[in-house]
Amino acid sequence: MNALDMPQLLALAGAIGWASGIRLYLVVLLTGLAGYLGWVPLPGGLQMLAHPVVIAASGFMVFVEFFADKIPGLDSLWDMVHTVIRVPAGAALAAGVFGADHTALALVAALIGGGLAATAHTAKATTRAAINTSPEPFSNVGASLVEDSMVPAGLWLAVAHPLVFFVLFVIVLVLSVWLIRKSWRFLRGLVSRVTRIFSGKPDPGVTPAFQLKKTSPGDTPHV
Repeated sequence: MNALDMPQLLALAGAIGWASGIRLYLVVLLTGLAGYLGWVPLPGGLQMLAHPVVIAASGFMVFVEFFADKIPGLDSLWDMVHTVIRVPAGAALAAGVFGADHTALALVAALIGGGLAATAHTAKATTRAAINTSPEPFSNVGASLVEDSMVPAGLWLAVAHPLVFFVLFVIVLVLSVWLIRKSWRFLRGLVSRVTRIFSGKPDPGVTPAFQLKKTSPGDTPHV
């Protein structure tokens, strides 16, 4: 089994950093299993993830997170608690891709990995908070299942097709920034609305964070 080349290592560091901001325990479990089963030659800094104890612990946390992330309200509380866990873990795992053999690259990977984890976590947390204002739970479950599938897909692409991963990764980052802006604007309006209600002022209402534009029956196109 050949060692990963530099494009694969760079893609893996980016994928691990980003995915840690969404599903940290799933990243640890999948990476550890890939090394334990001999699917991927893990770099020296990540070989500890293939230890059976680490695999068992991360597997248990994946099980807990799978259900916690699909319950409206509890998922936002889970995200809040993991704000101080996902970002440094993403930085450490990204640095582990290069380990002690490439000190400079490991430091750069830690900085970028932490930034990517923070971006992914912020996009996830703000979007979920906005979705939780919906009266039905299906959008919440759907968003969670999409995240469940994106993590293994991203890790696989990083190793199997790093160039394809980089192209899609840029698109995902742009989408993440858009989601953060959209969701944060909605949440700020929601907080402002609640404040006005409790202060006795008229309730102006709030526009949904995500909606399709519809043309009302009375509207006619300008000629």
